[in-house]
Amino acid sequence: MAVLPEQEHEFSSLKKCARARRGLELKRLWFSCCSKIFWCKKRKQSGFQGVHLLNHKAETLQMSSNNDHVFIPISQRDTSGPPGTTSNDLKTVTEGAVLSFHNICYRVKVKSGFLLGRKTVEKEILMNINGIMRPGLNAILGPTGGGKSSLLDILAARKDPQGLSGYVLINGAPRPANFKCNSGYVVQDDVVMGTLTVRENLQFSAALRLPTTMKNQEKNERINIVIQELGLSKVADSKVGTQFIRGVSGGERKRTSIGMELIIDPSILFLDEPTTGLDSSTANAVLLLLKRMSKQGRTIIFSIHQPRYSIFKLFDSLTLLASGRLMFHGPAQEALGYFASTGHHCEPYNNPADFFLDVINGDSSAVLLNREDKDGEGKETEKPSKRDKPLIEKLAQFYSTSTFFREMEVELDQLSEAQIKKKSIAFKEITYATSFCHQLRWISRRSFKNLLGNPQASIAQIIVTIFLGLVIGAIFYDLKSDAMGIQNRAGVLFFLTTNQCFSSMSSAELFVVEKKLFIHEYISGYYRVSSYFFGKLFSDLLFLRMLPSIIFTCITYFLLGLKAEVGAFFIMMLTLMMVAYAASSMALAIAAGQSVVSVANLLMTISFVFMMIFSGLLVNLTTIVPWLSWLQYLSIPRYGYAALQHNEFLGQNFCPGLNVTANNTCSFAICTGEEFLIKQGINISPWGLWKNHVALACMTVIFLTIAYLKLLFLKKFS
Repeated sequence: MAVLPEQEHEFSSLKKCARARRGLELKRLWFSCCSKIFWCKKRKQSGFQGVHLLNHKAETLQMSSNNDHVFIPISQRDTSGPPGTTSNDLKTVTEGAVLSFHNICYRVKVKSGFLLGRKTVEKEILMNINGIMRPGLNAILGPTGGGKSSLLDILAARKDPQGLSGYVLINGAPRPANFKCNSGYVVQDDVVMGTLTVRENLQFSAALRLPTTMKNQEKNERINIVIQELGLSKVADSKVGTQFIRGVSGGERKRTSIGMELIIDPSILFLDEPTTGLDSSTANAVLLLLKRMSKQGRTIIFSIHQPRYSIFKLFDSLTLLASGRLMFHGPAQEALGYFASTGHHCEPYNNPADFFLDVINGDSSAVLLNREDKDGEGKETEKPSKRDKPLIEKLAQFYSTSTFFREMEVELDQLSEAQIKKKSIAFKEITYATSFCHQLRWISRRSFKNLLGNPQASIAQIIVTIFLGLVIGAIFYDLKSDAMGIQNRAGVLFFLTTNQCFSSMSSAELFVVEKKLFIHEYISGYYRVSSYFFGKLFSDLLFLRMLPSIIFTCITYFLLGLKAEVGAFFIMMLTLMMVAYAASSMALAIAAGQSVVSVANLLMTISFVFMMIFSGLLVNLTTIVPWLSWLQYLSIPRYGYAALQHNEFLGQNFCPGLNVTANNTCSFAICTGEEFLIKQGINISPWGLWKNHVALACMTVIFLTIAYLKLLFLKKFS
């Protein structure tokens, strides 16, 4: 058979690529078979099969190299899976996975109007979508709002099941319950920790998604293989980058996101518009990488908006969607011929992907010329919005009667029959690859690294605390034991309390900034909600709340000249820490589940200002009317301020020269700290001090419980 010069050039390029990757393939085969032997031993099977498999695969690779065949063998998957998973369970998500979807319909309820006249309208997003995705590059193409991302999320089991009908099969069997954990999903906006290096991000994924029975050496070997495959060797130890830290390029960041999913060696990989935000050259490099991965037996399914021709010709399968209707589903290279049969011919130098979108939108010159030929006139007086829908319906109806659709129906019927014969293998519950303590340790470690890598969040806060402590110490330096000393003490203690409250507002960003990261990692099976919650608490409360409180107390206490007692010093430190914990917990309870930090900050500011009124300085709490006095028990500053006053004023004498032990009292002035506390409505007994700490501890627990429940019941589906 004659070979065209273009094909000969492509073959020679593929040969060079295959030769360059042979050493890497042998390493992958060796590692995969060693991993298989390991798991065979764990299941009390003979390891001879794994050695035999290695020899057989090596012979195959050697034969292919001798014959110069451009063929990359399918890499042996690590089928370890989550704990308690059997080989039958994993059969549906291993090599050569064929994903089929049958009669997919998706509807959402959209609310419109004001509060009184609010109406709920049901909007149809997808209508009777059928198709088959085989190993290779499977592209979902369509205009904005056509349903590309919705279909991708449904296939990846990441869509809200409410309003969804139809079913998805893997090799003719239902998807297991933890399909989201075994498959890879790369979101449109890269959700990787920017303060960590590329290797540290991959290590985090490997530590939490691979079983703990796998040795660290094997995990590191897999990480190195992924880094080499993705071409990230030069930037492996470079930080990914944030808005404050310069990091890797956009293409390298995208490849890092892909590497986070390749750690588990998935047979099915989903990507939501992987070329978003990349230039044409970088986007082409990313798709070439996906093409190489698809030749290893992976089923890669992705949505894409408007690819250039060099990217389009890499597609194996093409799915065209418009207004939730299926325009075409079949081999990508046969799409032009199919549209030609509908009367829409692509111009010689037009990009096929652009041509398809133009036809669907009714903007193509081929569409206009077709209308001119039929009407005999060149007038186009119809508005595009009026002719779009009929054209889309005609294309959808034409496809439903095409040979592509009939052949696909036959295959779908066969897969449906196989599903009826097979028993459901859905897991009873989603299992995690690691334990709670293991997840807690790695999340805490990553959180501490993130804090240290964010100078504006960690070091800057310590510097601000030191500076503020010195300023307060200079203003209220060496408080005197006189009438003015009472006012100054009350003022500075009130400031210390309110400062702890407002400085704790920064903890609102703890769950808001990383919301997308948390949702993605939780759905992908990285960790439990409880592990993430407590891991973030340890890093935030122990570092950003406790350390500034200790520094602030050490600076201000001695500069102010407060009570010279060791016990009073540590009680003040404990009180400021408890106020910071309670205020941070309230901030977390308000901000958990929020998408915008500004909304959470507004709610917290209003709450703290309201609490300041009932703290005890601006108004004497004993003079508040009974039907409003109960609000003081909801004030965090009130408990902190009362504890600090009890700790400082008890035993103080503010009338020099007056013998307070001789029962001499002054009717017009406060001479002792006890008199001041009684007038403020503070109990001078020891319980009057410690009940404030008990109240702050109870508020902390309540607010943290609310924050955890909001995270637990947070809507995690798109």
